[in-house]
Amino acid sequence: MVNTLRSAIFACIYIGTAGFGFLAAGLQGQYGTLAGAILFSLGLMAVVGYKLKLYTGTAGFIKKNEVGTLFLILLGNIIGCLCMGLLTRVSPITNPETGKTIQDVAQGIAALRLKTGAVNCGLLGVGCGLLMTTAVTFARQKNILPLLFAVPLFIVCGFTHCVADAFYYLAMPFEFWSFELLGVYVCTVLGNLIGCNLYRIVLPAELRPEV
Repeated sequence: MVNTLRSAIFACIYIGTAGFGFLAAGLQGQYGTLAGAILFSLGLMAVVGYKLKLYTGTAGFIKKNEVGTLFLILLGNIIGCLCMGLLTRVSPITNPETGKTIQDVAQGIAALRLKTGAVNCGLLGVGCGLLMTTAVTFARQKNILPLLFAVPLFIVCGFTHCVADAFYYLAMPFEFWSFELLGVYVCTVLGNLIGCNLYRIVLPAELRPEV
């Protein structure tokens, strides 16, 4: 249990670093956001390469008796995101023209989630979960190319990722937190869980990939 928690925390040191880069790139406008989406792939590649515990990289492969472990992983992921979220608060990076900071970009993402609504964020989370399980499945078969495309694709599509969102929420000022945002987050977690297991729901056992 302790090793699982430690692995989950360290996984989000990488995911948080990737998110840090995404927010910093987002200060440069639309093209910066696209570049940040590509850079974000490094986070998932590091998680897979070191075989670390990430909620969306694990949810599609757990057994029924491992649900408790899955949410322990999510807790560790959130702790790791907290560490990196706090680090963003000492970053001096700003857009010299607008004066926007990394925290402003994170707050903008949270505002977009609230505007989208909890149910819709949950539905968008299904798409993200599907892509994450697909990418990890291929990576386990020694094919990392889908990792390079899955992360930019879910970001460009506006799909919600509960671990990335945890980092964004923890990177913004705490006074902007609300119960409404918590509801959005819970729906995203559930949506990711469904999406990660969509292949199990739709495909018969004989057509499922070996993982």
